[in-house]
Amino acid sequence: MNFVESLHHVLTYEGGFVNHPKDPGGITNLGVTKRAWEEYLGREVSETEMRNLTPDVVAPFYKQMYWDKINGDNLPAGVGFCVFDCAVNSGTGRSVRWMQEIAGVTVDRIPGKQTIAAVTKMPKDEFINKFCDRRQAFVESLDTFPVFGKGWTRRIKEVRETALS
Repeated sequence: MNFVESLHHVLTYEGGFVNHPKDPGGITNLGVTKRAWEEYLGREVSETEMRNLTPDVVAPFYKQMYWDKINGDNLPAGVGFCVFDCAVNSGTGRSVRWMQEIAGVTVDRIPGKQTIAAVTKMPKDEFINKFCDRRQAFVESLDTFPVFGKGWTRRIKEVRETALS
């Protein structure tokens, strides 16, 4: 699964415009928080601009800020999607750390040649299952799990199924 296919799946989970009072991300559209979008653009943006984001507009953001930071082009099919979705939902540093821990390499949060080689050597289903289990345990530990947990659990289950297929 390449970046375009992975992004398509991620955007189905991220949905449209939201500004949930219990979501620490605040104003968000297509999974992009206002703060992250402003940082990416290097300027302030309005709520209207956030409401008008489209998949084509945010695709370069996702490529640069998430896919490239996990070295998605060099991860095995399915594994890249699994790690990418987690990076979007829980941060690139955390997703790369978990990838390295599961692969048994030095944890430096840089998905270089050693990390990619170790991940590639693992049976894909073993990596995906361990990664999704780690992710599920993490979201269950969050204070916001009672509010968002049902959706997170469903997402992780579907990501696992899609990555394994």
